[in-house]
Amino acid sequence: MSDKTFSDSVSASVAMAPAETARPGGAWALLVSELTVLFRRRRTWALLLALAAVPVLIAVAVRLSSQAPTTGRGPPFLDQVTQNGLFVAVTGLIVSIPLFLPLTVGVVAGDTIAGEAGLGTLRYLLAAPAGRVWLLVVKYIGAAVFCLAATFTVVTAGVLAGLALFPVGPLTLLSGDTISLAESFLRAVLIAGYVTVSLLGLSAIGLFFSTLTVVPVGAMAATIVLSVVAQVLDSLPQLDWLHPWLFSHYWLDFADLLRQPIDFTSFGTNALLQGGYLLVFGALAYGRFVTKDILS
Repeated sequence: MSDKTFSDSVSASVAMAPAETARPGGAWALLVSELTVLFRRRRTWALLLALAAVPVLIAVAVRLSSQAPTTGRGPPFLDQVTQNGLFVAVTGLIVSIPLFLPLTVGVVAGDTIAGEAGLGTLRYLLAAPAGRVWLLVVKYIGAAVFCLAATFTVVTAGVLAGLALFPVGPLTLLSGDTISLAESFLRAVLIAGYVTVSLLGLSAIGLFFSTLTVVPVGAMAATIVLSVVAQVLDSLPQLDWLHPWLFSHYWLDFADLLRQPIDFTSFGTNALLQGGYLLVFGALAYGRFVTKDILS
């Protein structure tokens, strides 16, 4: 049998293969490989560095400004930055959530399947013992891990910039209570966790779009545009009935984590909504991916 005949035979068998049961060892190896490749890419680090620059630029701009920020102008908590540098992290997240975080998540999630198809490596991944379903799960886990890394990059850069440029001490919460510096760092971690959960629904949408094309730029653009459209719809009072169903509706509702005692109601509501999007678009991605012919 010639090499070309053998290659065509493998391609045909992969293209028509059903969703097989994964072998645990193969699935774990595939997950480790996916995360390794993701965080070895220059693009990934470029995205994370761009996100880190957001709170740093905010801190530097406030520090160099001849006028202190005034209440009601600029992003929420900007006027608190000069009193406590920890607010740089919170302000950085608020600035990043509407555009920068969805943009970077859209790039990574949109590239999950379509990127492999575009490079011609998808059929070889499917020839591994992990199978289609596990490949889909691993790709989503990779996107979710990036969400975590992206959010904590903004928070970490904000905290470091705040420590370097402004006084840092006990934090005064929205409820008027004051908490210690150690507990302040814990609140920052909770807020980062909230934002990470907020992006999981968008990651599932990006994964689904990625199964529809072999052009990753198309899936990336569709994911990013949809995040913008959802936020525009969320700003229209005429669509109040629709707002609670939009995946972006609770993105900025982490103020309850800055009160004493902590109210996790918004956290739970947001997690439930994102879980719904994960189930729906995960099922759509599954239905598309396990039945399509893989030719590249």
